[in-house]
Amino acid sequence: MIIKFYGTRGSIPVCEKGFQEFGGNTTCVAVMDDSKIGDVLIFDAGTGIRNLGKELMKRSFKEESKIVIAFSHFHWDHVQGFPFFAPAYDSSKKIDIIALGDELKITDLKSIFTNQMKSTYFPVSLENMGAEFIFHLKKSNEEMFRTGSTGKLLSNAHSHPGGAHGYRLEVNGKVLVYCTDIEHGDTLDQKVIDFAKGADVLIHEAQYTPEELPMYRGWGHSSWGQAIEVAKLAGVKKLYMTHHDPEHNDAFILEEEKKCQAIFKKCYFAREGEEIKI
Repeated sequence: MIIKFYGTRGSIPVCEKGFQEFGGNTTCVAVMDDSKIGDVLIFDAGTGIRNLGKELMKRSFKEESKIVIAFSHFHWDHVQGFPFFAPAYDSSKKIDIIALGDELKITDLKSIFTNQMKSTYFPVSLENMGAEFIFHLKKSNEEMFRTGSTGKLLSNAHSHPGGAHGYRLEVNGKVLVYCTDIEHGDTLDQKVIDFAKGADVLIHEAQYTPEELPMYRGWGHSSWGQAIEVAKLAGVKKLYMTHHDPEHNDAFILEEEKKCQAIFKKCYFAREGEEIKI
């Protein structure tokens, strides 16, 4: 599968000069096969989903192909790109929207998007966008991603204000773990370590440096030091850190990346537009 970062920034998009190597769009990651016509699984719909949507509109989809959007949670920086996702306006498209997890606190997934698209906030309602939306609110921990394949999508609840979930995608023996907006606390969350065991790629947020983290207790985020420790303890092959703080420019992140790679060689700060093949 091919993993591509379309949005790597946390909290709010940034467009200033000096912030674009690592990206200014908020969280969005896509997982595709390399046929260019197969299914696409999207993690979160920050502003980065706009560019993803433009790319998808150029693809020749098979009739049975799926567009699936799986949400970690529904804070603004993870949903604000949804109204600008081009396939959502194409009447030929079906889009599955998923929230998984035993500890889900929401009861009506569709209402989150209906409310976001009210005329107070946006001129086009959800019902008038065009695509067919199928909403899956699953209290169980497991859901098949692709009918008839070996793909499996698992979720894991972790600490974040209002709640959030990580995802583990297993396809044909390859494993991707996506874990953003997580606050470990004084010790690492052992459930997250177990959830990431043996992953080929772990995408873990690292909004703060270890020095900054104590100033932001209760904000729901991690340091790059914690992300690296999770990767080491879980036996992860490659670590990509994301959800970059909007105050961290390219020069700053490059310096922090050098520090990280001195500790864990196969780790990187995610760059918008970067592709990983596993």
